[in-house]
Order: sequence, then structure tokens, then C-alpha cells
Amino acid sequence: MKLKVNLPRTNLEVQLHKSREKRISTENILQQVQDIFEKEAKKDDKILNEIYTGNDEINNLNLDLLESHRIFHLSDIERLCIDYRLRFLDSSYFKGEIPYEVLSKIKALEKEQQIALKGFKIVAPSKLFKLENADDPLLFVPMGNDYFYLVHKWGNDLHPFRKLIMWPFRHLENFTLVLLGFSFLLALLIPDGLFSPQQTTTQFFIIFFFVFKWVAGLSIFYGIKKGKNFSSAIWQSKYYNA
Repeated sequence: MKLKVNLPRTNLEVQLHKSREKRISTENILQQVQDIFEKEAKKDDKILNEIYTGNDEINNLNLDLLESHRIFHLSDIERLCIDYRLRFLDSSYFKGEIPYEVLSKIKALEKEQQIALKGFKIVAPSKLFKLENADDPLLFVPMGNDYFYLVHKWGNDLHPFRKLIMWPFRHLENFTLVLLGFSFLLALLIPDGLFSPQQTTTQFFIIFFFVFKWVAGLSIFYGIKKGKNFSSAIWQSKYYNA
């Protein structure tokens, strides 16, 4: 005759409670969790305050703990800003929202480096900054000697044609070439017999010259009226109409 023993099945939730009771009582768990949340909230507020107030302090980072692919020289950032018509400014000018993932990255880096990060800089389109009057951010901290460490990137990627669209606005030379090309096309659209029965090459270039003067004049008028400048001149400007 076989004996049949009915052993009670293991309830994982009950075992989990027993495990926790060995560490802390149920009465104290809420207070512990509340204390942790309050401590993290204070850290978040301190970091946000540092981002939105800004300063020019340099961070003494431990190079052995950094990821080399995140270290950039000011010249690298300058080229990016000029190519895509972006600004590189103190984080205090930033008016966009700072997602929680940014705070998590900053806290992780601060814990690893055992320092409080300061002097945050942001690369972003000018519309995301609160600029003085005269679509994805990159957050940097300065390391000294014109080197910066990329903490985090968030938001949406830029339009794939933004670099091409912004090419005319990089330098005066680029803009002039675009105006010459556009003026040449406009001159070609003018009918041959509009000014003389038989248009010569010399007459065409005279027409092209006057078209170029007209196009350049309108462009200069618009640029002065809007207070615009070329990307090479404004990538670190804190003024909106630049």
C-alpha cells in the first residue's frame, strides 16, 4: 500500500513577503521608499536647476572612466553647427523640456565620476533656445581645453535634407554661389526677343547681371530686415535675430 503525501504548494508572493521581512518590517517599508523618492527628487531638482541656470565651470572628469567616442573638440561641434545651422549655447538658454532620461544619464555619470556636473552646454536649433533679441538637442559638459563630453542626445532626428537646405547659409561664398545660379536660371527664362530681335551673348550676360543685382538686392533687404546672419557667425550667438 502506497502512502500519498499532499505537500502544500509554494506561494511565491508569500515567500517574497518573508524575504522582505528579514530585511525590513512592513511598517518601515513605506517610510524607506518615501525617503528614497524624496532624496531622488532633490537630486533631480538640483540637476535641473544647474541646467536651467548655467555657468562656465569646467568639470574635472576622470578620463579613465569616460567613453572615448563621446569626447569632442570645439572645432567638431562648430562644424556640425555650421553644416546644420544649429546653436551651441549654455543650457540656461534652452527652453525645451528636459526628459527624465537625461537626468538619469547625468546622475549615472555623476555617480561614476563622484562629482556634481556643471557648465552644461546644448547643441540644438535656435527655436529651442530662449535667445536674446538683438528638432534634436545634444547635452555636453565642458572638460577644459575646448574639449566637451557628450552626456546625452534626445528628441527626434533632424530632417535628412537639412544639411543640404542649410548649405547656402553656411558662409557668404555659399550664399553668393546660390544667388548666381538662381539668377542664371531666371535669365534663361527671359524670352530672347524681349529686349532685342536677336539677343547676343553679351546682351544675355547684361540681363543676367541685372537679374543678379535684383535677386541679391531682395536677399540683402530680407536678411537685414530679419536680422539674419550666416551659420559660421551665429553658431555661438545668444541673439535671436542673427
